[in-house]
Amino acid sequence: MRITQSMLASNSLKHLSESYRRMGKYEDQLATGKKITKPSDDPVVAMKGMYYRSNLTEVEQYKRNLSELYLWMDNSEAGIDQANSALQRVRELTIQGMNDSNSPDDRKAIAREVEQLKQSLAATANTQVGGRYIFHGTDVLEPTVKIGDKVEVAENLYKDEIDNYQVEVSRGVFMKANVDPAKVFNQEMFDTVQKIQDQLDSGDPQELDKLLNDLDKAMNTLSAERSELGARYNRLEMMENRLGQQEVMATKILSDNEDADIERVIMDLKSQESVHRAALSVSARIIQPTLMDFLR
Repeated sequence: MRITQSMLASNSLKHLSESYRRMGKYEDQLATGKKITKPSDDPVVAMKGMYYRSNLTEVEQYKRNLSELYLWMDNSEAGIDQANSALQRVRELTIQGMNDSNSPDDRKAIAREVEQLKQSLAATANTQVGGRYIFHGTDVLEPTVKIGDKVEVAENLYKDEIDNYQVEVSRGVFMKANVDPAKVFNQEMFDTVQKIQDQLDSGDPQELDKLLNDLDKAMNTLSAERSELGARYNRLEMMENRLGQQEVMATKILSDNEDADIERVIMDLKSQESVHRAALSVSARIIQPTLMDFLR
């Protein structure tokens, strides 16, 4: 096969063009920090990147769900703590009202404080987080109680189907966010406080001893629900640690798949620059001067 000058020049230009392309590839990797800039550069890396990024996005969403759970549980615990403090004060006032040394006016004054505590309990029962009532189960748009002279709880408070406000914390794993509305702010508790107030207003403390026992039952139920909430809170913290580890692993895998090894890219670029300069030197010798070069 006869090798002509034009063939040598054409091959030389083709190799120079390929050298420029490689240098451009390394410069893009240095500028972006990524192995590829478009799917056609490496379809396998691109496809794996989509899958790994989807996993990372999923983990990030579950962490946002955990934040919502923390918000609900923290506010629920604070509400239960406030309710327990109010009931404890009602208990102290009830014992004080049972003392025979109190005059009717003294008992009426005690009744006024019990009334204020009753209103405080009702306000706590209607606690909202983000515009949603946290003590009404899944019926988050309706108040837990109606506040008036006598506090009345919602009609559906005792239905099991509303005691199940679930939040997904991992694929296929759900956690209950709410406390049992029928055990925290139930009608029995408000009726007991109301009867204590009425007995103190009437000046007849005979029923206060029995009402004190009913009040203790309400406080015990409240404490039991708080303990159950604490157990779920511990599980929530374990889920947060697990998701944190998953996020680190997903980020590492995504980085290993997409991120360029900067040190290696710099070495490859320097090597390609040396090859390119050598190619230019050789091409200058292969592409011989023509008659037009002498006529300039």
